[in-house]
Amino acid sequence: MNDCRKVNSWFATVVRNAIRGLLATLAIAAVSGIASAQEKKDEVRFRLVPIPQFVDCLRANRYEEPKARATVIRGKQNDTLILDLDGIRPDLVLSIFSLERSNLRADSTRDPNFKGFGLSWYQSEVETGRRSDDGHVRIKTVLLDETFGFDNDVNLPPTNAFHLGFWFDDPQDAVACGFDPTKPSVFNGEHKAGPLAMITVPDVETNLGPLCTEPNKSTTPATCGEQAEMVVH
Repeated sequence: MNDCRKVNSWFATVVRNAIRGLLATLAIAAVSGIASAQEKKDEVRFRLVPIPQFVDCLRANRYEEPKARATVIRGKQNDTLILDLDGIRPDLVLSIFSLERSNLRADSTRDPNFKGFGLSWYQSEVETGRRSDDGHVRIKTVLLDETFGFDNDVNLPPTNAFHLGFWFDDPQDAVACGFDPTKPSVFNGEHKAGPLAMITVPDVETNLGPLCTEPNKSTTPATCGEQAEMVVH
């Protein structure tokens, strides 16, 4: 009988320890899940920086600096981008693109190692009204953390575009600032746009654009979220 009681006591101890371990594991998982959910931002706000050479062609008057503020709200199937422009001259049309890279550094100065905007995706246009604070646009599309494109024909793998940029839609709108209209850029629907007017800057630590809300600093260079190498068939 004594041996039986000893076995039962040992078994009860093992069960209790197992239950405690399981509860501790579940608690850690729950806390980790909460922390992960808290780290994932449902709304981000950022500004676009005017390109110095063309800022006077954006300016509504000499008293205000041209400003562009973006708010992106996360959705279940897509995100909502809300843009507000201030201090920009009326009746100006700007073409909006999401971009792989910015030509500016985190401190808003030109990047001497800039090698092109990379993957560029035409998102919309915004037109300023008769007042300098009439520039507003709302876009619904995939933007935060997962926006990407690829092209099998040229072996372009899935590539993210975490920056936003505005181009003068009409090349003539930037002639007064030194732009040559006989050499238009491709950044509008007709592929005959003016120069870059405003663009976002990368994060000083990760070098990622503001549309990435979950930077993964454990990789070099930093990636966004839990991105894995994808194989495109």
